[in-house]
Amino acid sequence: MHRTLAIIEREMRRFRRSPMLIVMSMMMPIVQLVVLGYAFGGNVKHLKVAVVDQDHGVPAVRIRELAGAVASGNHTFDIVDYADPGDALRDLRNGVVNGVLTIPPDYSRRVIGREEPKVALISDNTDSFVSATLSATMGQVVGSLHEPVKTSARMSSEPRLDVVEVYPYVPYIQYLLPGSITMSIFMMVMIGGGIIFIDDKARGLHEGYLVTPITKFELIAGFNISGTIRAVIAGAFLMVIGSIIAGVPNPLDPMRLLRLLSVITITSFALISMMFLIMVRITDPLLPRAVFGVLNTVLYFPSGAVYPQQGFPAWMQAIAAVDPFTYAVHAFKSLLLKNTGFDAIAFDLGFLAIFSVVSLGAATMLFRRTL
Repeated sequence: MHRTLAIIEREMRRFRRSPMLIVMSMMMPIVQLVVLGYAFGGNVKHLKVAVVDQDHGVPAVRIRELAGAVASGNHTFDIVDYADPGDALRDLRNGVVNGVLTIPPDYSRRVIGREEPKVALISDNTDSFVSATLSATMGQVVGSLHEPVKTSARMSSEPRLDVVEVYPYVPYIQYLLPGSITMSIFMMVMIGGGIIFIDDKARGLHEGYLVTPITKFELIAGFNISGTIRAVIAGAFLMVIGSIIAGVPNPLDPMRLLRLLSVITITSFALISMMFLIMVRITDPLLPRAVFGVLNTVLYFPSGAVYPQQGFPAWMQAIAAVDPFTYAVHAFKSLLLKNTGFDAIAFDLGFLAIFSVVSLGAATMLFRRTL
């Protein structure tokens, strides 16, 4: 029995020498509880709705006033005025706004003449949660305009909201595909960038690099580029196979594949740079496993991959604002679900590029050419 107790004592001493591992093992369930608890089912707020008033009559002004009251009350949506319906539709496709409320030129005349007045809500149905919330809220706004009057049975004076969906029906498997591609890249980054690097340090294999004249930047750049190549292969494979399985229209369109490959490449480089920044000073081979579990939760769920960010509390939206997953998922959604061009993902690519440069520079400064 004393030999068994000796093994137990040795392992407990080893565990005690890793305080970060102890903290991570205790904090990870709490982090998962908090993040997952707030990542699903929150009330969607602050959706951006473009209002195109082509009538400017008193009844049209009343719709805008009621919509403004809702916007300033429960903050479900925020109103953005547009003069040109073409500009509003372009911003809708590029993801700048979530819906377009159009008041036709003959709306006031139809209200006065009791000739079935209609307004149109054009919604971005690639996110069913946002589209359903927006349609229900706007339906309540238009429904509150009804004034019971005696009219002909064949004609109604009640304003009616016509909901127009920009894109064909988007199954939930297509909605999850952008997040799955990002996660496949992250998994390859964890395996090919983080765990292998730490294992090499634990086995002493990295000592061979330290006796060469290679600079710190060249060493980190070599690690990052090789990890990026592996992650690009994984992301491209899942992108093609996943698009076919999920039924994405025209999955092999050359221009779409070119745009998707550019997003996969910059996302891979950004995530591998972040991983090396986190791992550059870690020596305990057990700690990365715990770190990866926390990163998986903290980065994936606040990104909007499974639920719209408008339903998150303020602190989760702050995480999403600096989360590289957020911009990768948004870019993949724009290309896979909407088939947009580079103009819709320019900001995403810019953020990921800056994130890569900052992470690579910080990792280079923190890297030690010592054992």
